[in-house]
Amino acid sequence: MSKIGIIGGSGLYGLENIKKIDHIGLDTPFGKPSDKYLLCELEGKELVFLPRHGSYHQINPSKINYRANIYGMKKLGVSKIISVSACGSLKEEYRPLDFVIPDQFVDRTTKRDCTFFDEGLVVHVAFDKPVCGKLCETLLSSSRKTEVKVHSGGTYLNIEGPQFSTLAESRLYRNWGMDIIGMTNMCEARLAREAEICYVSLAAITDYDCWHQTSEAVDAGMVLENLKRNVQNSQKILKEFISALD
Repeated sequence: MSKIGIIGGSGLYGLENIKKIDHIGLDTPFGKPSDKYLLCELEGKELVFLPRHGSYHQINPSKINYRANIYGMKKLGVSKIISVSACGSLKEEYRPLDFVIPDQFVDRTTKRDCTFFDEGLVVHVAFDKPVCGKLCETLLSSSRKTEVKVHSGGTYLNIEGPQFSTLAESRLYRNWGMDIIGMTNMCEARLAREAEICYVSLAAITDYDCWHQTSEAVDAGMVLENLKRNVQNSQKILKEFISALD
């Protein structure tokens, strides 16, 4: 039976109401993943959970070994991945504590290895639709069974981090028509496609970035406080989503 992979972002370091089976540490051709993989069961489904920043949030976005993380998921038999992450909003109607299921990405990173095929073999991979449409539909219908506000679709702009945007950058990204901004999902989506793993993102809005005139300036404390409030909602959505998967 194929397994469901869950990548947890800031604040999501575990899953509720699971049956734990094992913790597995892996070595890969690309080095070590962010942490050990938790093998577990929920709603009769086999899951593989990995905290992308490590169990103690010790790995910054640019230093995450994305290739090892996705390679390990593939090696453990994962065929579908849901990635949960924090993000900032670039649209008034996408409010803090809402969730977004983005269907497009724009990459502004410069320091990451985002392909398995960088030596000895050139592979060109179609990426016009970077997430799995069927998983997006399932995630949206599952989310609607909760009381959480979830937006369907939108463009996730991936910055390098760990710094947040300048005011000029934030305004620029809004002028580009971007919807949300984060630091992690683009590389995961690219590598999942190369590994032939279906990928979907659940983005939890923590702030309005720095463009919002009536909003406080973005800082790590605000992000983490709002993310803590979103963790329970993430758990509700994940439970419904996992139950709905084949």
